[in-house]
Amino acid sequence: MKPGFLTSILVGGLTLLSSLQVNAQTDSVKRKAGEIDYGVGITINIKKNKDSANQKASDARFVGGITFTRLDIGFSRLIDNGSFSLSPTNSFLSYRGGKTSTVSFDVLQLGYRFNKNFKIYLAGGFDWTHIRLNKDITMQKDKPVLTYIDESVEFSKNRFSSSYLHVPLNFEFRTQENRYGKRFRLVVGPEIGFLLNGKVKQISEERGKVKQKDNYNFAPFRYGGAIRLGYGGLGVFAKYYANDMFDSAPQKGLKNMSFGVTFGLN
Repeated sequence: MKPGFLTSILVGGLTLLSSLQVNAQTDSVKRKAGEIDYGVGITINIKKNKDSANQKASDARFVGGITFTRLDIGFSRLIDNGSFSLSPTNSFLSYRGGKTSTVSFDVLQLGYRFNKNFKIYLAGGFDWTHIRLNKDITMQKDKPVLTYIDESVEFSKNRFSSSYLHVPLNFEFRTQENRYGKRFRLVVGPEIGFLLNGKVKQISEERGKVKQKDNYNFAPFRYGGAIRLGYGGLGVFAKYYANDMFDSAPQKGLKNMSFGVTFGLN
């Protein structure tokens, strides 16, 4: 996913989603405690009525609906059997740290708010990892193990990516609102993911732009955990996936972690 495309999504949908969120919040205040509070919204830069927010937060109730929250943008790192240095077996995956990135966000959530300071919710969304390879190689499709070939061309971009449907279970602890109507938040919990596809994107003078999709032996199922610490709608995050990144015997012990900034922490 290109940053420009992601920015277009945010800017293009902000006005519509903001108006929907305001309407949803107005209606939800009228609902009785114990009913499910379904709302459509985006939490970035949405001004809430302080009295209404306090009234809602004080009642234990179910919460959930369609949303666009917890937009994580950051960097990914490969961990090879406990080391950030790649072993000779995996040296072909040598990557540019500053351009190896992650992007994820949630689109659904359903949970229960116990009180003003604690809630549990299950979410669903999408996650991308983009590995910017250093070497002029091409990953091969439809192979029993992760396989590559050396190329004679020089790639100006050689990106190796995976996309997952992720399902985190979050435990959120938060402080009381301060005089500015904001809180500190700590969010922790496990996360599982289901592979959607793998992708190779290459750019060179000889071949132009080339894109290929395959599973590339990425793990079809992954599990791990995440932690977020934030203030208001902004925060920082770290994620670690406990199982192997690839379902390929030579890459056994190669894992993935990521860290960065969270927008729309809600």
